[in-house]
Amino acid sequence: MAFFSATKRLVSVLLVLVSVAGAQVVNRIQGEINDAVRVELGGNVHPLAEARAESGVVAGETELKQMQRVLQGSAAQESALDALLRAQQNPRSAQYHKWLKPSEFAARFGVSASDLAQVTGWLREHGFTVDEVAASHRLVSFSGTASQVEAAFGTELRHYTVNGERHLANAGNPQIPEALSGVVGGVVSLHDFRRAPSLVKTKALGTKPQWTSGSSHYLMPLDYGTIYDINALYSAGTKGTGATIAVAGRSNITLSDVASFRSTAGLAANVPTVVLVNTNPGLVSGDQDESTLDVEWAGAVGQSASVQFVTAASTSTSDGIDLAVAYIVNHKIGQVVSLSYGSCEQYMGSTELAFYNNLWKQAASQGMSVFVSSGDAGAAGCDSASTTSGTQKGVNGLCSSPYATCVGGTEFNDTASPSSYWSSTNGAGYSSALGYIPEMVWNESSSNSGSGLWASGGGVSQAYTQPSWQQGVVSASDAGGMRTVPDVSLTAASHDGYIIVENGSYWVAAGTSAAAPSMAGIMALVVQSQNGVGQGNANSVLYALSQGKSSPFHATPTGSNGVTGVAGYKASGATYNLATGLGSVDAGLLLSAWGSSSNTAATPTLSVAAGSSSISFNQGTSTTLTVTLTGTGSFSSPVTLALSGMPYGVTTSWSSNPVTVGAGTVSVTLTMKAGRLSEQGINTVTLTATGGGLTATTSFQVEVLHTPTGTNLPAKPVTPTRVIKGAKVG
Repeated sequence: MAFFSATKRLVSVLLVLVSVAGAQVVNRIQGEINDAVRVELGGNVHPLAEARAESGVVAGETELKQMQRVLQGSAAQESALDALLRAQQNPRSAQYHKWLKPSEFAARFGVSASDLAQVTGWLREHGFTVDEVAASHRLVSFSGTASQVEAAFGTELRHYTVNGERHLANAGNPQIPEALSGVVGGVVSLHDFRRAPSLVKTKALGTKPQWTSGSSHYLMPLDYGTIYDINALYSAGTKGTGATIAVAGRSNITLSDVASFRSTAGLAANVPTVVLVNTNPGLVSGDQDESTLDVEWAGAVGQSASVQFVTAASTSTSDGIDLAVAYIVNHKIGQVVSLSYGSCEQYMGSTELAFYNNLWKQAASQGMSVFVSSGDAGAAGCDSASTTSGTQKGVNGLCSSPYATCVGGTEFNDTASPSSYWSSTNGAGYSSALGYIPEMVWNESSSNSGSGLWASGGGVSQAYTQPSWQQGVVSASDAGGMRTVPDVSLTAASHDGYIIVENGSYWVAAGTSAAAPSMAGIMALVVQSQNGVGQGNANSVLYALSQGKSSPFHATPTGSNGVTGVAGYKASGATYNLATGLGSVDAGLLLSAWGSSSNTAATPTLSVAAGSSSISFNQGTSTTLTVTLTGTGSFSSPVTLALSGMPYGVTTSWSSNPVTVGAGTVSVTLTMKAGRLSEQGINTVTLTATGGGLTATTSFQVEVLHTPTGTNLPAKPVTPTRVIKGAKVG
């Protein structure tokens, strides 16, 4: 009996160690990989690849390069990763801000070397070239032909004509051998429906025009500094020094444009680094606008930060944006990531959603803060912002992952009295803003005379449940238990639009594409203020600060992101709304509050208590114990209960486990049942409660008493008989 008791305690200790260090990487592909026994990966046909839009088959010799095979961790690995991510954001945890390297992520949460070998071996057997295994051991890049894809994945590739454009896409869901199904999540992607940039370039301004002109006003970097309370930080030397911002794109840029922009704006020279993932994509129409805007304004707000522009050329089936972000995360480029592209969740298959969610989770574990634009079609997130009418509600699936910060758009409410907010002449760096300008929801759909939707993307995710940090901040009636976006916003309107320099000329740009890199620039200032240490997923801190004594956000008082054809979401001055999130940022207050003790009121805590310090019962009987869980501050999370040290032969069950705990007290009942041969004596039992990145423990004594002779005991159960391959086994 003593041996079994000691063994049980050892197992309990090992389980605790595994939860801290990460689940063990084990081989999950067992037995022969049989192509004749397959499973279908549902939800991986693009909705626009409709039979009525078919316009021919894809030639078998068509080259398909750099497809991404998504690999997934085991359930135990995912649970351990979730626990680590919570702990990394918990100041009371030993794992707080202990960020991983990509190789460390692979060692703990990647696919085993044996499974990788079998996955890549299967690809090679089907004629593919394996280009690269990602550092995370969760992605495999491979290339081949259309005929090889059709033979290996059991789906035809066809051409489709949609809105006058010819596309390539898979006609059916891909299939893989059943033996691989526990490891392989799917392929990104087997089509060429691209992510959409989230910007509008409205007009050319020529050479150095006056950027205060009558009722027209345009943003230069020092205007931004005045409006969002950044200039005092710059004066104090907080300019992003030591921080790196990784900007993703699929077009190259002209470095002389960046130099001209910074010179005109009165900024010191700071040349960005261009990283080519594959071949040089060149200057791609439309995408060059996006890339130029993102690089110039990320560096304009994070004035001294290093800007690494990572760009990839799209292939026949793989979007350059997907390739660029995978490179950024797997090479851990920078503490801050900026992405200004989108696809609505409904148009992304389960594999594409998993691709981005997995990448952003990995980025968070590596200390990287990801900022993604919410989109420019208002509540009609599945429609192009340039269309005249929306068809359905949707949100950007590249930013709806809880591990990304989704950045929406506001609009300055200055038209009634522009002279109150803008100088009639330009000052240093062509700036003219006088101070903070009141904001409303960005929505220019009604002012564009049918030329576009142009409003802040936002709404309710259909893919992700509500994260703990949104609970108690986002109205339950708005969320319905799901993740909502955006998280924060900055100005995005073409009214008072952003100045950029492209191909030697000055342009006005707008959209949430401008807000996302600007917010990334502000985050670079946060990184410098935290001694150059990356902050990981920023959302838990941002939402906690919104509940503090001095919120750093300008709540949006009015407006809606509804557009023609789709009703949207209204702002009312509440802490959060589904059009602009928490609102825009006062950077001075944000940096002052970030990581300071002034927000301890919002700091979550968790405690656990047993209803009795000791309990006794006889062999062959049962008893109960009340356990109380208490959360304070902003704590709101499912809590898992675990026991160690229970006497051998005693079985346990909970009335609820896990149990959701908020700011308050919750009680659950533990039932203990002693078998007729249970270990006698007194044992000290440790109860551990884990949730929301926090762990609490308590202990109590359990005494199992000998049942007196003559007491009626349950009959000894009869051992069932099993038959294995005809042999009788007792």
